[in-house]
Amino acid sequence: MNKALINIDYTNDFVADDGRLTCGLPAQEIEKEIVKLTKEFLEKKCFVVLAIDLHDQQDPFHPEKELFPPHNLQGTKGRELYGELSDIWKNNQDQEHLYFMDKTRYSAFAGTDLELKLRERGITEVHLVGVCTDICVLHTAVDAYNKGFQIVVHQKAVASFNQIGHDWSLQHFKSSLGARVV
Repeated sequence: MNKALINIDYTNDFVADDGRLTCGLPAQEIEKEIVKLTKEFLEKKCFVVLAIDLHDQQDPFHPEKELFPPHNLQGTKGRELYGELSDIWKNNQDQEHLYFMDKTRYSAFAGTDLELKLRERGITEVHLVGVCTDICVLHTAVDAYNKGFQIVVHQKAVASFNQIGHDWSLQHFKSSLGARVV
């Protein structure tokens, strides 16, 4: 069974203390696990996707505009990958196995070529890490379920600024999406 790691929104705006929509300490505490999993998947020549939120402050039609402050704006430090994950991306020469993609909605599948990239590689199982557990990770998991992928969520590699939503999502992954939470 081919598998892929989908790393969702692990950027300065979502993780750093001064991020525009930060999860703060909970997100910072998962960095080592995210880095470890990313390196493991790359060493095994598995497909690793960096699915990163992209916003244009001038876009008057984006639905998040009314829900959240401006974040992950194109060309800003806030949109850059956080911590050691940034170094992995900058130093990686293996473009076949590490893919950076922009996403403009919660789900990494919505309006992107993610499904195509996974299908052309014969991937049937997606491993999810990143932030926010109850927003972008959740919506990506729902779309993965609806597209027939097996789902694994790495509990020590997801976080949110909403602990209640985080806990609810971990249960929902198991009970409603049939995901393995490891």
